[in-house]
Amino acid sequence: QVQLVESGGGLVQAGGSLRLSCAASGSFFSLNAMGWYRQAPGKQRELVATITTIGGNTDYADSVKGRFTISRDNAKRTVYLQMNSLKPEDTAVYYCNAQARRLYSDTRDYDYWGQGSQVTVSS
Repeated sequence: QVQLVESGGGLVQAGGSLRLSCAASGSFFSLNAMGWYRQAPGKQRELVATITTIGGNTDYADSVKGRFTISRDNAKRTVYLQMNSLKPEDTAVYYCNAQARRLYSDTRDYDYWGQGSQVTVSS
């Protein structure tokens, strides 16, 4: 099992910055990718950014490209989301995601989720 603990959410004015962190712990064979999703009230959860643990390949939603940066520290099993030039439409609960294989014999990754961090951007 993988446990994910998030930190760093809060309230910020438009144009400001926040940094989210998510630390993974637990027992698993491999941690293959981590990322951030968000869900605004009345909307579906959407991908914000992901990063692979090997190679550091990243993927971003078009709406955050150029403003958000995802990074990871493999030694700490931690992923970060640096959010700059925040807009009111970035307001949402941000969820950390990890894709991991629990056992050597697993043939696919399993999804794990953090508890969610509220990010509120005021205009």
